Amino acid sequence: MEWINYSLFTLGNDYPVLLIDLITSVLGLTCVFLAGRNSKYNFWVGYLYTAALFLMFWNKNLYASLLLQPISLAINILGHWRWTHPRADETSSEDQSSLKVSMLTWPARLLCIASVFLIAGLWGWTLDTLFPDDPHPYLDSCVTVLILVAQLLSALKKWDCWIVWLLVNIAQIILHLSVGHVFMPIVCALYLINGLWSLSTWMKLYKKKA
Repeated sequence: MEWINYSLFTLGNDYPVLLIDLITSVLGLTCVFLAGRNSKYNFWVGYLYTAALFLMFWNKNLYASLLLQPISLAINILGHWRWTHPRADETSSEDQSSLKVSMLTWPARLLCIASVFLIAGLWGWTLDTLFPDDPHPYLDSCVTVLILVAQLLSALKKWDCWIVWLLVNIAQIILHLSVGHVFMPIVCALYLINGLWSLSTWMKLYKKKA
């Protein structure tokens, strides 16, 4: 699989942009764009995106992130099922075969916040212990946990998922800039723009019970 290491061009301080990086970025942007437009096809792209992430992390020896991909795949499968098999009281006003957008209750939001802090703290401590060369173990773990929470809320079609995605995008931009990456902050900025747009789009869907 030598094609994974194929370098397309170089940015900044000799930072190579590999073919797998570009493929992963395009699939990721396509996936979140379709999700923001309330399209069920985002899950089919999501399957390809998970596979591309697996290859990218494997290629860069990022095993902690690699091992999370089966969890992401499971969440994607759950979301695909939930979006296309709603219960009678969850159907969209525009499509009876689709799940409508809903919101978390405040107790549920507080539980999510507490869970993120607890799990990210434990995961950060684990990374710091097992991989002392990780420059930002707690920020890295926080981003990872936030991504999983955002994916789960997206799978349940909760409007709140876009708030979490915005936090993920901001944290990722900070993380990539701190380690000298040039290409990925640009990609994350595009994710951020899409998140703001999707936040508004899903709010309209929520008000229409769609």
